[in-house]
Amino acid sequence: MVLMTDFIRTPDEQFQGLTDFSFEPNYHAWRDLRMHYVDEGPVDGPVMLLLHGMPTWSYLYRDMIPLLV
Repeated sequence: MVLMTDFIRTPDEQFQGLTDFSFEPNYHAWRDLRMHYVDEGPVDGPVMLLLHGMPTWSYLYRDMIPLLV
């Protein structure tokens, strides 16, 4: 049986050594799925949600995140 996670998850080692992306990885797991998110700024600060579409990913926001925090 092929699971959805077998073909949509990029191996973690593919993200090692990225330049200009110093954010700590965080993950939320639900059933067989795992979603990555970046959590920056003060704990009691307002929440801002940045969503990317396909085929982009959170690296797209690497220059914006420090300005928004």
